[in-house]
Amino acid sequence: MGKSLLLPCLVSIGGGLVFGYELAIISGALLQLRVDFALSCVQQEVLVSALLVGALLASVLGGSLIDWQGRRRSIVFSSGLTLAGTVMLLISAYPALVLGRATVGFAMCISSMSCCIFVSELVRPEHRGVLVSLYEVGITVGILAAYAVNYIMADTRYGWKWMFGLAAVPTMVQLVSIWCLPSNVQSNCAQIKNQEPTRGYNYLSLFHTKDNMRTRTMIGLALVLFQQFTGQPNVLLYASTIFYTLGFHSHTAAVLASVGLGLVKVLSTLLSVTLSDRVGRRPLLIGGCSVMAVSLFIIGLLCTHSHVQEISCVSKGVISNTNITKTHETHITVKNFNETTINSGILPEVKPSVSSPLNSTTANWVVLLSLMAAVSAYSIGFGPMTWLLLSEIFPTEVRGRAFAFTSCFNWSAHVLVTFTFLHLIDAIGLPSLFLLYGTIAVVAAAIFCKILPETKCKSLEDIDMELQILLHINASRRGLT
Repeated sequence: MGKSLLLPCLVSIGGGLVFGYELAIISGALLQLRVDFALSCVQQEVLVSALLVGALLASVLGGSLIDWQGRRRSIVFSSGLTLAGTVMLLISAYPALVLGRATVGFAMCISSMSCCIFVSELVRPEHRGVLVSLYEVGITVGILAAYAVNYIMADTRYGWKWMFGLAAVPTMVQLVSIWCLPSNVQSNCAQIKNQEPTRGYNYLSLFHTKDNMRTRTMIGLALVLFQQFTGQPNVLLYASTIFYTLGFHSHTAAVLASVGLGLVKVLSTLLSVTLSDRVGRRPLLIGGCSVMAVSLFIIGLLCTHSHVQEISCVSKGVISNTNITKTHETHITVKNFNETTINSGILPEVKPSVSSPLNSTTANWVVLLSLMAAVSAYSIGFGPMTWLLLSEIFPTEVRGRAFAFTSCFNWSAHVLVTFTFLHLIDAIGLPSLFLLYGTIAVVAAAIFCKILPETKCKSLEDIDMELQILLHINASRRGLT
């Protein structure tokens, strides 16, 4: 990698760092916020999902911004917007929190699309997998940093303000880096774009058979939808709560387990970065889906007979009665509470019955290791490979809009999966939900085996040409030509 590419890559990593931090920080902040603001189940889900709604809106509007205004200006805009959203999050009012989260989500989406496209168009084919995947490295480091801050601020009064406010640090670093970007690096993007013949693409072109655009769009949609419906967003956003439910019955233990989860995610992503240009995108993605499926099935099966399978939406107060049959907004049976004051959003301690597999320390560790294996497999496959492939399979002229179109479905699925998480647990139970995620991972692996192309060490022009040729090959096989 030449020195001229070092700064753009730092910009990309910085963008990923902000993305990951903002995405995961709510995991610990929510435990405090639901006490300070007496949040109901719906209010918690709205607050978590507000960031995703903002990102969804950006995915609708951001494609045209990126293609028309350029990658660099889009990154600058997203950094400024992130700082504005951070200021809103420091206001002690629930509406301001929701608006701040939505603003940050809008900025995150613009930044994620801009950074990935920006780097993919600058680097040589043999380095593209590594350098574009650095954005995902930034995301995982940001997630780990968020979990660490959650742990440090777990028992701090108004610690949630520090959790949200610290996002300004990496945002400022990215903003300074992009302003210091040499003009000759910026011009390279324009040169790449100008070298490609104008083909008059627009949003409707994504559904046409011309240049095999419809197949490319189907691949993109499969990547982003399966990425979400395998449940990874909920593992990250509700990590502390999930660990508490699975037997880590203290605030610090649950958050500390989340820190371990973040560390595993970072290490796995680094491994994926080193393998992306050697092993290839296709084996990493299919292999990751397979390991995810096995891990999720193990978690679901171990929890199947457990009485500790619900995540309570209790927001505050003292619970001193036994044989409680209802909590706020949930209709689940939880027995044998000890008298527990709920501080900092901690759920009351639940004692499993003797028949519960989670009564065993060994089972607890198996669940924890399986959860880490699922996160690791995601970080090797879906995490970096989705965004890398999306930056490769579409023509340069329409890449921003295509990226935005698929991102729209990505964030829509993310909102759906996240917003319904607590209610799905109430309806079918945590074990069944993990089994459902595992089944979807199996389906994803099978579909990718059939439709996913290999793009490693190929120029963007060669990938574009091969995908066009693929249309004629498939048509010939069907007897259409």
